[in-house]
Amino acid sequence: PGREARREHEQRRGLMAHISHNTIPVWSWMAPALACVLLALKFSGLVPVDHIAVLLAAAVFLGASVFASVHHAELLAVRLGEPFGSILLAIAVTVIEIGLIVSIMASDTPGSMTVARDTVFSAVMIVMNGIIGLCMVLGARRHHEQEFQIKGASSALAVLGTLAVFALVLPNYVLTAPGPFYSQIQMIVIGVVSLVLYGTFVFVQTVGHRDYFIAKDEDDAAPNVEDQPSNRTSIISLVLLLVSLTAVVLLSKALSKPIDQTVAALGLPRAFVGVVIAAIVLLPEGIASVRAALLNRLQNSINLAVGSAIASIGLTIPAVAIVSLSSEQPLALGINPANTVLLVLTLFMGTITLGTGRTTVLQGVVHLVIFTVFLLISAVP
Repeated sequence: PGREARREHEQRRGLMAHISHNTIPVWSWMAPALACVLLALKFSGLVPVDHIAVLLAAAVFLGASVFASVHHAELLAVRLGEPFGSILLAIAVTVIEIGLIVSIMASDTPGSMTVARDTVFSAVMIVMNGIIGLCMVLGARRHHEQEFQIKGASSALAVLGTLAVFALVLPNYVLTAPGPFYSQIQMIVIGVVSLVLYGTFVFVQTVGHRDYFIAKDEDDAAPNVEDQPSNRTSIISLVLLLVSLTAVVLLSKALSKPIDQTVAALGLPRAFVGVVIAAIVLLPEGIASVRAALLNRLQNSINLAVGSAIASIGLTIPAVAIVSLSSEQPLALGINPANTVLLVLTLFMGTITLGTGRTTVLQGVVHLVIFTVFLLISAVP
């Protein structure tokens, strides 16, 4: 047992040393740099916007910039420590998500008034079932059982469930406006309370009850001071993070119509655009969560995953509400009955899964099964 514990401790050290390496990989600055070059050529009119080669290059640079932005946010997260690191990652991912959603809303393509709803719902389902399920299955395969803080998980689920019902279910049952829409005053109040809930959650996570969101052996697994990025590396990563996020937002605007056309050409419902957006945004963070679970740091995985789902609703809904009200564009938020059933089932199973402080492979398989059915219903309603 002692040898196994030492090996696990060395693995954790290796993970943190890998994340917090004090150099900036070439790809992490090359991707946003090339994206900026393409954007400059596009805005100057030197390249045709709708040419297939330009669109393919934009798609490649978009994906690379997403990974670059999360990489730099992850590096800064190591500098800040938990749970600040998870919050920074969640906010970075949510900014990308908002940029993609707003760009499609501004393009006035068919289905643009539902893209926010479809993306937020897809993000919750991908996080709570896909990412968490995969973390539990792979983590259990290597470590049998894994532990986490019940108080932190239950607090996060309380906020997530409230936000999800306000944003995705309640619009179907209000009387002032026909569902799935909120009236203007209702949308303003829902946007404000979403921000209040998210702000309160962040305060509790970072100040009020920070110990709820830190693993019991966090001190033993914390990186050495010399493993942390230097001030110079941190500043460079902050600049590159801002550049990468800007590139993602602008490239997403250029690709909004092609994404919608591709989904339509495949014969998939327009709501599947939201699944695509959420998958693009959450892929890097999903990889980070799985990697942490494999090294028996499930607390970090839960902080990343559930925190992203909360930020996805708590920040995205107010942002798209502002866009909707300022542009007088209708914003459909209420989900259909089938998706409502899946959401309720997800929150119910999440409460059971994260209510014991321990996870096994069975719980992970249950969430992955729900995720599979979600993909089925999204492609074949």
